[in-house]
Amino acid sequence: MPTDTPDSLIPYDEIVQEALRAVVGRVLGEVETTGRLPGEHHFYITFKTAAAGVDIPRHLSERFPDEMTIVIQNRFWDLKVGEDGFEVGLSFNQAPARLVIPFSAITGFVDPAVNFALQFQAQAEEAGPQEHEEAENDHPVAEPVEDGSNVVSVDFSRKK
Repeated sequence: MPTDTPDSLIPYDEIVQEALRAVVGRVLGEVETTGRLPGEHHFYITFKTAAAGVDIPRHLSERFPDEMTIVIQNRFWDLKVGEDGFEVGLSFNQAPARLVIPFSAITGFVDPAVNFALQFQAQAEEAGPQEHEEAENDHPVAEPVEDGSNVVSVDFSRKK
């Protein structure tokens, strides 16, 4: 009996990634609707800066040519959530900036207030996220998720 698993004709990995990214969209949509973050919730969102559809100021894309993490917490404005992504105003070193981020560019979403995290497979590459500096938008530093509870990580690597 062969031990090789046949290649699927159904793109399960893409379907699951889209569904998990929809969680991010729904959460951000709730914040857009209410105009505020509930309780102590706040979000760290990591995304590929060179991904298709990402629109950020040039000084940020030069500083973070691959990936950056933003914080949605105290100082954000004009959050608009669409079917394919979101846009938000943030302050970087006291300078306002508008960012447009498609959900497909997101590689990580963390809500440290409740120890919840989602990690997404980068669509353009097989390797995991590379080390990068935080974006340093004006925010207090929160403790990272340490125990891994409520973390969903999906890895669709296949053995061939």
